[in-house]
Amino acid sequence: MSFVKCCFDAGEGHDILESFVQKCTDPGCCCGCCSALRPRYKRLVDNIFPALPQDGLVKSNMEKLTFYSLSSPEKLDRIGDYLFQKASRDIYRRRHGFVIIAMEAMDQLLLACHSQTLNLFVESFLKMVQKLLESTDPQLQILATQSFVRFANIEEDTPSYHRRYDFFVSKFSAMCHSNHTDKPTRDSIRLAGIRGLQGVIRKTVSDDLVENIWEAQHMDKIVPSLLYNMQGAEKYETVSCLEPETDTREGIEEPPKLAEACLRELVGRASYGHIRSVLRPVLTHFDRHELWLPCDFAVHIFKIIMFSIQAQYSYSVVEALMQHLDASGGGSGTRVRAARATVLSNIVAIAAGDSVGPSVLEIINNLLTNLRASVARDSELSFQKESDERLYQEALINALGEFADHLPDFQKIDIMMFIVSKIPSGRGKPTKADCMLQSILLKSLLKVGTTYKTTELSKAFPAAFLEALLRVSSTSEARTRALLQRILHTLLDRRANAPLLIVPTVNYEQLGLTVEKCSRPDLIFISKHGYAIFSSLYEGLQLESNTAENISAIYTTLSLLAIELASEETVCDMLQLILAIQQSAISNPVLSAAQQCQLHAVAVALAALVPHVLVLPPLGDYVKQIIEARREEAEHMLPPLSDEYDVPPNKLPNKLPYLMIDQMALGECLKASGIEPSRLQTASPYTGGATVGLAHRHSWVEAGATQGRDSLADISAGPVTELDSANSSPGVQRHPAQSESVSLEALRRAASGPSEAERRDAERRKVSLNNTFRTAPFDHLLHITQPKYEIQDKLEEIFNSISEEPLLPVGAGSPAGKTQNQVQPYTKYLTELFLY
Repeated sequence: MSFVKCCFDAGEGHDILESFVQKCTDPGCCCGCCSALRPRYKRLVDNIFPALPQDGLVKSNMEKLTFYSLSSPEKLDRIGDYLFQKASRDIYRRRHGFVIIAMEAMDQLLLACHSQTLNLFVESFLKMVQKLLESTDPQLQILATQSFVRFANIEEDTPSYHRRYDFFVSKFSAMCHSNHTDKPTRDSIRLAGIRGLQGVIRKTVSDDLVENIWEAQHMDKIVPSLLYNMQGAEKYETVSCLEPETDTREGIEEPPKLAEACLRELVGRASYGHIRSVLRPVLTHFDRHELWLPCDFAVHIFKIIMFSIQAQYSYSVVEALMQHLDASGGGSGTRVRAARATVLSNIVAIAAGDSVGPSVLEIINNLLTNLRASVARDSELSFQKESDERLYQEALINALGEFADHLPDFQKIDIMMFIVSKIPSGRGKPTKADCMLQSILLKSLLKVGTTYKTTELSKAFPAAFLEALLRVSSTSEARTRALLQRILHTLLDRRANAPLLIVPTVNYEQLGLTVEKCSRPDLIFISKHGYAIFSSLYEGLQLESNTAENISAIYTTLSLLAIELASEETVCDMLQLILAIQQSAISNPVLSAAQQCQLHAVAVALAALVPHVLVLPPLGDYVKQIIEARREEAEHMLPPLSDEYDVPPNKLPNKLPYLMIDQMALGECLKASGIEPSRLQTASPYTGGATVGLAHRHSWVEAGATQGRDSLADISAGPVTELDSANSSPGVQRHPAQSESVSLEALRRAASGPSEAERRDAERRKVSLNNTFRTAPFDHLLHITQPKYEIQDKLEEIFNSISEEPLLPVGAGSPAGKTQNQVQPYTKYLTELFLY
């Protein structure tokens, strides 16, 4: 190794002869030769350095060097290498002024020489930048970073196959974590590190031939460095995009803001395959440094990611966060999981607009799976942990609602049907976990339902969805039933009337309800599903576990149905249901006195609502009379509802029949308003087929046969009743004389024909039968047409009674064993068979 060197060492023959004017100024030269023996590019490089470093770069000589470089681009690599050698010596000797000048010359040459031979110069440039970054002087580190950023902004014409940026990623990341004691210096170093990372990202993401910056070894350094600087912000304000004036990277003087800008750029440049490369270190950083609580910073970061990512890839962020939620399971603290779910609820709405097809149900299914797992844990935890678990559940439900809020209506219906399908059926005695899961899923359903805007009832209630809802309405939990009614309120209420109808009342003029004419599609819907809906609500009022809240909720549902379906075609059905509710309050043995009073109050409140929405003055006057009478004698049969009633025995509802709503009076009111009341007189489908206040024929065959032979069958006199009773009781004898007289009377009436009253009654029964078969559901028709007994069983009963009856019956008052006149069985039974 030589300790001296000569200017001839690196020269070429024709370079030596280029000039011989200047004296060699290199202190390392041993020969004392003249400048004519040195290469021209070295003389040009030497001339740009002043005698004193504070004088700065010699601009005129720098222009000569630049012109030489442009005219002889093949010399760029030698010029760069020579500048690197001079800067290395100056760094070693701590002559930082000359180092700065060398770096400035490098920058100018770099910006000026956009040729295909730039790669030759870049190697020397990057070695010089690395040399400066390796120094301990913050000024040189910042200077090198600035040069690297300027280099990163240059678009090269030819790709580079051998360039690596491992050192720069590591060094810039280390600068982002600077803990220098002086705060301005620390901020400057961190800013330089962030800008350096930004330069690396720009230089690498657009060039497929350079090193892959998305590899884990690089992302594990870049992403945490940015997050480390962002978490130091005093407050977090997330916007969808940076303002134009703040998007000048060099002008940002705060590390958190610059780090945010860099993160936005990194995420924005990521393709679908690289999104996970960014998200994985983000989630890891939050887990390792326990940054989920409080969740403000996490929400801020993930919103930045969602706003910066390409719209078509936003779903992958939600998917990654949910997978992280699944992977953590019960291993993480409940509060941490609740915070993650809160973050999810804040960002899922951003992704909803771009989620289509299977991705929607996949998100919903994932949320429901987490809810189900949470309920399973909740049923086994202590009180404190249970409350934390509830926070987690609420966060998931909010996420579900936020996601659904930004979906089209048809997808909301699909989501609600999907949720209903996950609800336990509730058959048998439900477990605690089943009850909790029912409640949680119904809350989720309610959250989605509040985002849905109902236009037509047939679209809001598809047949399968409606059937599932009505099935849940029979659950044993009172709170769950109340929750289901709230879901119905949300889907039924199209005119914001539900808040006005929470509490039963009879003063509807003061509420300001919005009532519009019922549309034809809604009438078709209620004609198909009305019986199922009304029957479910009626059965819901008959449960012993009902509270005042349950009854009020069902009242609200019925009120909304009356308003939304206000029509002359539905008024009879509504009044029929009101009469059935009133009748059940009297005849249902499982109801308490308080529940009976509540049902009577609901019935009269609904009866007052019908003339209000349809403008039926006669009906309104009649209901007002009942209300006034109840105010005087029985206020406990009027709204509002109460949990407890202090009612004396003589004031119980079943003791006050004259205060009840009368079926015949309702019919007369409807007739006075021009509405045909015949449907009101039909058999009530809610009370087992019995018409309220009228006798019920259990078999339509019997009713039809009776209509076919009115004069023979309509035997209503006292002796005829005795005759019928004797005929149906095999062991009862009747007097032959009486039998003959009754038979002659019946024949005489048959010969004279039916009276006017009998004809009217027959016509009424005929209309009732026709209406029943036209309007009643098939299940109801099947029920009312079932015979009271099987014919074979009845015949066996008759023949058994005949065979067991003694041929010599014992007469009253005669001694045992003494016989009376023997009565033959055919005489006793067969005579009546020939009566008709």
